[in-house]
Amino acid sequence: MKIAVANDHAGTELKNFLIKKLKKDGFKVTDFGTNSEQAVDYPDYAQIVAKEIQKKKFEFGILICGSGIGMSIAANKIEGIRAALVYDLYTAEHAKKHNNANIITFGSRNLENEDAYTFIKKYIKTDFELRHNNRLKKIEKI
Repeated sequence: MKIAVANDHAGTELKNFLIKKLKKDGFKVTDFGTNSEQAVDYPDYAQIVAKEIQKKKFEFGILICGSGIGMSIAANKIEGIRAALVYDLYTAEHAKKHNNANIITFGSRNLENEDAYTFIKKYIKTDFELRHNNRLKKIEKI
């Protein structure tokens, strides 16, 4: 499975942790930055990953900023992207099960590293329920 990952300055530590764990578990991960704690603008990084997902070059993306909210908002501006803020097992499961999110976002300032990895595993193991497909088609029309 190929995963695209990016972050702003607030998410560097969490991103590095997640990439190490994902690679150890056999996932192919591409890091789109940033690799510094120097302030950057999160929309720039959200756009990079969202466009890669839009082109179907990766199965899904992970975006990290301080709260996860900004990355989610920015990514969702790209056509075909369904970015969901994940902060517990329930949101990790339902991001996939009900919304077929193709990007999940995390807030590094309100989440433990190990918890974020647990949420990624839950998201990956969850299948989209086709009964929700009609709702996604309605969202696409908006």
